Amino acid sequence: MEWQIPESERRYLRDLAAKQAEYAALPVMEERKGVWYDLNDGGKNVRPPVIVETWTFDRDFLPESVFRCITETGRIIERQLLRNVRNHELIDDDKVIGATFDIGWFAPIDEFGVKIETETLADAEGVPTGYRFLHPIKDLRKDFHLLKPAKPSVDREKTFAWKAFLEDLFGGALPVEIRTRLFGTAMLTNRVVTLMGMEAFFMAMYDSPEETHRLMAYLRNNCLSLMRWGESEGLYRLNNQNQDSFGSSYNFTTKLPAAGYTGGPARTRDMWGCANSQETVGVSPEMFHEFCFPYYRDCCEPMGLMYYGCCEPAHPFWEDIRALPHLKKVSISRWCDEAFMGEALRGTDVIYSRKPDPNFLSVDAKLDEEAWAAHIRKTLEATRGVGVEFIIRDVYTVHGDLNNPRRAVEVARREIDKRYRP
Repeated sequence: MEWQIPESERRYLRDLAAKQAEYAALPVMEERKGVWYDLNDGGKNVRPPVIVETWTFDRDFLPESVFRCITETGRIIERQLLRNVRNHELIDDDKVIGATFDIGWFAPIDEFGVKIETETLADAEGVPTGYRFLHPIKDLRKDFHLLKPAKPSVDREKTFAWKAFLEDLFGGALPVEIRTRLFGTAMLTNRVVTLMGMEAFFMAMYDSPEETHRLMAYLRNNCLSLMRWGESEGLYRLNNQNQDSFGSSYNFTTKLPAAGYTGGPARTRDMWGCANSQETVGVSPEMFHEFCFPYYRDCCEPMGLMYYGCCEPAHPFWEDIRALPHLKKVSISRWCDEAFMGEALRGTDVIYSRKPDPNFLSVDAKLDEEAWAAHIRKTLEATRGVGVEFIIRDVYTVHGDLNNPRRAVEVARREIDKRYRP
């Protein structure tokens, strides 16, 4: 068998799976589901959920000392279980602890037909943090021929064998489910920067506008072909419950699947998808409209519901973002004009997905609770009458003190309760 772990690890992992199942069955998880459904289905005056995304500060959240498995396979499984178990025990935010152990398809994809090498650099604590791509496209005119249509594949046999292995391991303690996001990414400018770099991309809009449009069309076509491939292969599973559309923004909704769904594999239009364009923060709205918007619009059209944005400010590009098909959530980062976006979303069913400033949790060794509370109040003031979620992301260290993110949740809830008290 490809996956082997000793009996001692098997017993431990089964117990850990049972603990996740125990937490998933707690009454509070049903309450949290109700909040997410109300928010995503367009309920009025819904109390905003608060989430802390932990993977970026794993040096604190999942340090080496918490692991008991020695084997590579055991460690992979343990990490996934511990992330859920410790989230409830140590953070206790509005994440709904899953009643299943979710896996994806083994589906390797050759996206560009060229290999992209990366170089990484560790920080002062030895954690790989900095990186750069070794771009294969040096000159867009001369090198475009290197790019090929995406070639996807799926190994069903390996996927089902992995599922069976896990089911035997857990012994019924935790069901195993295959889940997937949409194949094909609508983060088109991320692909551009991977291939040629940001400076070259910005210059190409001026120096080689026809080739830039050609590149964007190539990336759009890759995205759409991968979406269609996933549907035609029957790989999609509904992601309208305890899955995240992007960045720990959870998907519970009755708005999906779309009309005509009869069960089994989902269609593209039954699925949440996502898109963003962090890399164009330095271009004008006019240039975004010319070189990006048409291709993003085409990639969003097949989705059922769509989450847009990441760290980039939404307000300069709002006229285009608001026109994207199936827009349901928009990321409001620390660089965004909160008041502008609150007014823009008021009266719509688009959710204000607030990303608070992570520096409150990561710069000082101890959370400044008064400043953090004021930060949360500012968002609540800007979003009267607007659906809101708080997604705390990009925290890279909490200086070994996991009480900081827990207190951040508690303080945020306190401020939220003042505004949303029944």
